[in-house]
Amino acid sequence: MAKMAKFSFFSSSSPKYHPSSPSSFTSFPASPLNQNFTQAMMEETVETADSVIRKWDPNTPSFTKIVSLFNHSRKEAKEFIRCVRDLRRAMHFLVSQDSQSPKLALAQTLMQIAMARLEKEFFQILSSNRDKLDPESVSGQSSISSNSEFEDVMGSDDDDESDNEMRKAGESITQVEKASAMVMSDLKAIAESMISCGYGKECVKIYKRVRKSIVDEGLSLLGIEIYKGSRFHRTDWVTLEHMIKNWIKAAKIGIATLFRGEKLLCDHVFSASNSTRESCFYEIANEAATNLFKFPEFVAKEKKSHERIFPLMDLQAAISDLWQDIEMIFHFDAVAGVKSQALTSLQKLKVSIHSALTDFESIIQKDTTKALTPGGGIHKLTRSTMNFISSLSKYSGVLSEILADHPLPRNTRLLESYVRAPISEDEQHNHALSVHFAWLILVLLCKLDTKAEHYKDVSLSYLFLANNLQLIIETVHSTPLRNLLGDDWLNKHEDKLCAYAGNYEIAAWSNVFMSLPEEPTDLSPEEAKIYFRRFHTAFEEAYMKQSSRVVPNAKLRDELKVSIAKKLVPEYREFYRKYLPMLGQERNIEILVRFKPDNLENYISDLFHGTPIHASSSFSSSSSSSSWKSLGCVSG
Repeated sequence: MAKMAKFSFFSSSSPKYHPSSPSSFTSFPASPLNQNFTQAMMEETVETADSVIRKWDPNTPSFTKIVSLFNHSRKEAKEFIRCVRDLRRAMHFLVSQDSQSPKLALAQTLMQIAMARLEKEFFQILSSNRDKLDPESVSGQSSISSNSEFEDVMGSDDDDESDNEMRKAGESITQVEKASAMVMSDLKAIAESMISCGYGKECVKIYKRVRKSIVDEGLSLLGIEIYKGSRFHRTDWVTLEHMIKNWIKAAKIGIATLFRGEKLLCDHVFSASNSTRESCFYEIANEAATNLFKFPEFVAKEKKSHERIFPLMDLQAAISDLWQDIEMIFHFDAVAGVKSQALTSLQKLKVSIHSALTDFESIIQKDTTKALTPGGGIHKLTRSTMNFISSLSKYSGVLSEILADHPLPRNTRLLESYVRAPISEDEQHNHALSVHFAWLILVLLCKLDTKAEHYKDVSLSYLFLANNLQLIIETVHSTPLRNLLGDDWLNKHEDKLCAYAGNYEIAAWSNVFMSLPEEPTDLSPEEAKIYFRRFHTAFEEAYMKQSSRVVPNAKLRDELKVSIAKKLVPEYREFYRKYLPMLGQERNIEILVRFKPDNLENYISDLFHGTPIHASSSFSSSSSSSSWKSLGCVSG
C-alpha cells in the first residue's frame, strides 16, 4: 500500500481509504446464500473497476498519462466516476467481511490510482478553464445546484445525444454559460467523489491554491494593491483622489462580480459540505477582501478638510451600495472579519465627513474678508458657499445617514421659521438634512449682513444684499436644494429679496422721485423752471452714482429697471408735457430742460452693468439746440 502513495498528484503521500459510515450504504442480507451472492457481486465490481481505473493510471507510460479524461471522453469520465462510487461501496462491504481480503487490498490500490487521476483532472480542469470559470460566467450559473447536474450534462460522444443534453442544461443561457456549467459540474463531480472517498484534503488544497491566485490576480488587474497606512501619509491629495476613483470602480467589480462569482463557484463545487466550502472561501477571499476594505479607512484617517468631503462621500456611497452584496457573500463566521472591516471603514468615513461639515460651517462663520465687492456685486464667499452646498445636496442619502447618527448642534428655534415640519416619510428622512442646509444658508446670510454694513452708501448695501440673495435663491431653484428646503423657504426668501430691492430703490432714487411736484398743480413758468432744474440735478446725480452699480442676474436687473422707470418716467412725462410749452420762448432751453422722457427711459435701460458714466459724455447728446427746435416744444 505504501507503494501506491506515489500516485498522488500533489501529495507526498495519499491517505488510505476511509470507508464512510455504514448508514450511507445499502444494508446487505445476512443469509449465507445472499452473502455469497453479494460477495461475488462486490468482487466483480472490483474487477470491473480494475480495467476502467488502470486505463487512466496517471503513472503508466501510455497516452492516458498526458490526456485529460474529461476532455478525451465524457462518456468514459462518467463511467470512471461511477466505478469509483461502486468501488467505494464494494470496499465498505469487503472491510465488514474480511479486512485481510486480497480483493480489499486490490480495491485500496485501485482507489489510490483513481484518486491520483481525479487529483490530476481536478487541477487540469481548474487551470485550463479559467476563461470558463471567470466570475461573470460563474455568476450566470447561480441557480445551478442540483446533485444531478453531472448526470445531466455529461453524456456520450454521440453528437445528437450530446446536443440533447446541452439543451437540458438550459436553452436560455449563452454558449459561454453552457461551457461554464459543464466545467462547474465536472469539478463538483470530482470533488464529491474525492471527499466521499476520504481524499477531501487533497481536493481542497488544489482548489484553494488555484482559485486564490486567480482572485489575487483579478484584484491586481483592477488596480488594488496591498494597502499600508504609511503609504497614505506620503501621498498627495491629487494622487489620492485618483486612487479613490479607481478603488470605487474596482470595488464594484470586485464585490459584485469577482467575490460573488467565487462564492457561487465554491458553494457549487463543495455543495455537499458546508464546512468545506466555507473553509475554502475563507482561504481564497478573506485576506484579499479585508485588504480591499482597508483602503477607505486609511483615506478617512488622512487630514480632514471640507474640500475633500466629496471623494469621502463617494467612498461611503460606494460601500453602502455594495452592502447588500457584502452581507450576502461574507455571511458566515469565518469571513465575518471582512464585514467588520467594511463597517469600520464606513464609520471612519462618517466621522471624517461629519468633521468636514463642521469645518465648512466654521469657515463661513470665521470669514473676515473686508474687501468690498465693486458695484454691490456677488461676493466670492456667496459663490463658493452656494457651489459647495449645491454639490452637497446631490449626496442627500449619504448626508441624511450621517446627520441621523451625528446631529450637529444648532439653534433649532431660529430655524423653525425657515424649514417647515416634515409631513411625509421621505420628508422625515431628509428633515435633518433640510435643517442643516437651511442653517448653512442662514449662517451665510448673517455673514453677508455684516459685510453689507461696510458699504458707506446705504443703497449699495441693499443692492449687495439683493444680488447675493438672488444668487442663493437661483441656486436653490436649480438644484436638489429646492426639494430639500421646499417652496415655503423659497417664498420667504423671495419676499426678502423684494424687500431688499425696494429698499435699494428708495435709498438710491428717492431724491429723484421727490424732485417733481407731489400733487398736480398749476405752476408759474418760474416755478416750472425750478422743478426742471431740481429734477435734472437729482436724476443726473443718481444716474452718475448708480451707473457703476452691477446686477449680474438679468431677471433682477430688468425688474429693477422696470420698477424704477414705472415710478419715474410717467410722472416726468406728464410734467414735461404740461410745462415745457410754457417755457418755449426761453433762451438756452436745452440747458434748462436736459432730458426728454424717451431719453430718460434709455438712460435707465443702461443701468446696472457696472460701467461708470461721466456727465460730459453722457448727457450732451440730449442737449443740442437743434433737437429742441425740431420738437417745437412738444413733449417727446
